[in-house]
Amino acid sequence: MSWIVLVIAGLLETVWAVGLKATHGFTRPLPTLVVALAMIGSMWLLSIATRTVPVGTAYAIWVGIGVVGTAIVGIVAQGEPISWLRGLCLVGLLASIVGLELTSTVHR
Repeated sequence: MSWIVLVIAGLLETVWAVGLKATHGFTRPLPTLVVALAMIGSMWLLSIATRTVPVGTAYAIWVGIGVVGTAIVGIVAQGEPISWLRGLCLVGLLASIVGLELTSTVHR
C-alpha cells in the first residue's frame, strides 16, 4: 500500500510543478490554490509512505516520478522539445525508479 501512496505523492508533485507556471508568481488565486493543495497532499502522502519505505528510497522515487511526469507533461501538453538523448535520459530515470523499488523490497 505504501508504494501506491508514494506513486500518488509523486503524481501530485507533477501537478504542482506543472501548475507553478500558471500561478504567475502566486498572483493568480485559483492556480495558486491548486498548486498549494497539490504540494500539501504530495508532502503528506510522502510522509505516510516513509512509515514503511526507507526515506532515501521514498524521496528518490518521489522526486523521480515528479521529474519524469513533469517532463512528459511539458513535452506532450506544452510543446517542449524532445530529442533522442532527452528520451533516453527519461528512460534511465524510469529504470532507476524501478531499480530503487526492487532493491528496497529485496532488503527488508
